[in-house]
Formats: sequence, C-alpha cells, structure tokens
Amino acid sequence: MSCTLGAPLSQAGGITIAGLDLARPLPPVLREQIRAALRDHHVLVFPNQTLSREDQFAFTANFGAVEHHGGRSGQTKRYAAAHVITNLDDKGNPVDRSASPVSNYHWHTDKPYYPMPPMLTALYAVEVPPLGGDTEFANTALGYAALPEAAKQRIEGLRVVFYWGAGARRSETNARTPAELREHPGVDHPLVRTHPETGRKALYLGNHASHILGMPEPEGSTLLDTLLEHTTRPQFVYAHRWHAGDLVMWDNRCLLHRAVANYEMGRDRRIMHRSVVRGTVPV
Repeated sequence: MSCTLGAPLSQAGGITIAGLDLARPLPPVLREQIRAALRDHHVLVFPNQTLSREDQFAFTANFGAVEHHGGRSGQTKRYAAAHVITNLDDKGNPVDRSASPVSNYHWHTDKPYYPMPPMLTALYAVEVPPLGGDTEFANTALGYAALPEAAKQRIEGLRVVFYWGAGARRSETNARTPAELREHPGVDHPLVRTHPETGRKALYLGNHASHILGMPEPEGSTLLDTLLEHTTRPQFVYAHRWHAGDLVMWDNRCLLHRAVANYEMGRDRRIMHRSVVRGTVPV
C-alpha cells in the first residue's frame, strides 16, 4: 500500500492524500508519512473511503489514544469512539441548528475544556448536501505570526478559561449554575500555545473560551473577540468542500474550525462520523 500527496490546497494548509484504503491496517512507514504530513499541512484529506465506525476507530488509533464520546447524545457504547454529528432530529428529519450558541457552526477547537485536549480530529462524510455544508479551518499559527510585535507581547503569558457551553461568554447576569459548574468545570490553558512538534506558537481560543484569567471580563472579551476575528481572516482559512467518502483529519493544536451554514439545513441531510485522539497539556 502506497500513497500520493497532492499539491497544497491553500496557503493556510490542507493536502490531499490519495491511494490509501483506510479500512486496511496501516503499515508503520505510512503511519509516519501521515504524521509528517499532518505536522506540515495541518489538514489531511483522504478521498474515496468506505469506513465503518470500527474502521475509523482503528485508523485514528494509529496516532494515539482515541477519546470516547462524552455521551450527551445517548449514542450506544459500541460507537462511542466514532460518534455521529448530524443535522437530523429524533425522527430523522433535517433541522437547522446553526443558531445554537454551542453549535459546530461557530469557530472552535475540539474539547479545549479538557485538561489534555485532543491533538487531532478525524471526520468522515457519510452523507453530505448536494451543495454546501463545507467545513472551514483557520490556521491560528499563521494568525499569531501576523500579529504586531506589541500585540504578541501583550498576550504572552495570558491564560484562557474554557468550559463546554461557554458560547459567546455569558455575562454575570447569566452565570452558570452550581450544577453546570460541577458537570463542566472550567479549565485554563495558555492563550498562546506552543506546538509540541513544530515549536511554532499559535493562538488558542474559540467558541468554548469563557474569559481570561486576571483580566476584567469586558477587557478580556474584547481581546478574545479581536484575536478571533484576526485569526479567522480569509488569508488564514482553508474551506473544505465535502464529498461522501471523504475522511478529513486535522491538527487541533494550531487550527480552529467550523461547519458552514451554506446549505438547506431544513431539507438536506448532513451525517458525519467523528473521532478525536487525545493530546497533551498545552504549554
């Protein structure tokens, strides 16, 4: 089994890796080639795959411990490591969930509210709309590198508190309840994290960011919003147009991502299977 690497898909990252059947065991030499491609290009596109959830789990397990899904959707234990992301309701009808403050249609990185957030995510397209339904990826290492030196100095050493459901960072008048605090306690990580393999610095923020430690809430909110707007500018973004059978794997340590509400969500079905691989404590 061999693979072919295509040309870079954008200045922000992305590369297609063709010729692989990811349902088959991955030889060590190919595993290391994929690791190197992820380090260099951040988003890997594997087209024309036919994968069960077990196949997806086995493939992603080549790169580390696969996180089991938290179970909020009530999916069965058998499929906990490759759970379904869908726009279908309980009756199987397409619905529009893009307005939810915690939906995947906002810029985010996966599970930053974990003490050891995922290093990578793998998303497999089972059903996609005939038009739209893209996923965008923002390169936060490029975003950090483009900041003025004064801005880099200002944010060096700052820490961000993340929790699931932070959304647009609730005000004190809509503070979390004690039950929510127990179920989803805040976790703080560096606002500027260093990639453990490349040594490059990247911004670490997004829709699950609540506030900056030691900074007044209005000032911290303004700073987070300004940095998010900066690092998601078009020159730092790669947009992936899905085809059924695509498996896309990306590096959560230097990317934000979001689904794009550019399709008829109340009419067209969009069904994906997601797996995440555990990372290390951000530094």
